[in-house]
Amino acid sequence: MILPIVAYGDPVLRKVGVKIDRDYPNLKELISNMKETMYNASGVGLAAPQIGKAIRLFIIDASPFADDEDLTDEDKARLKDFNKVFINAQILEEEGEEWVFNEGCLSIPDVREDVFRQPKITIEYQDEDFNTHTEVLDGLAARVFQHEYDHIEGILFTDKLSTLKKRLIKKKLENISKGKIRADYRMRFPNAKKGK
Repeated sequence: MILPIVAYGDPVLRKVGVKIDRDYPNLKELISNMKETMYNASGVGLAAPQIGKAIRLFIIDASPFADDEDLTDEDKARLKDFNKVFINAQILEEEGEEWVFNEGCLSIPDVREDVFRQPKITIEYQDEDFNTHTEVLDGLAARVFQHEYDHIEGILFTDKLSTLKKRLIKKKLENISKGKIRADYRMRFPNAKKGK
């Protein structure tokens, strides 16, 4: 089932997600719905807060990046298979000199900005069967993970922008929260006027 994606301005996007265990109600169905929702919106990641649930769960399918001609064959191969469910994830270590990449977010349609992040991370998480994994990610895989991880920490990519950039997009963000935006997928707007 395709779920509405929560728009910028909704308080759930600012909550730190709570840990879940295998008894979380209808977890398999929730993960399936999140995947359907993400693919419907042409996203490469979706975190539970973006569908209104403040829990430590997100999904990633970075395979669309595997078609990027600027990437090495090794990076393309890694991204092609980077399709996972992350439960109770944590970043254990971030390394390297920050690099810039233009990011967007399904909760903030039509806003894309350059964001600096460290290129290499060590992570720990549980998969959908609650097996624990520790992995090292780098490049775009690390970046997509960091973006989705921020969601379960109540952080948005716009928080990482300079004061000037934040001022320049302020009106756009206000319009998104009011529903004055056209998205190609279902959304839920926190401050939309009823009856319009």
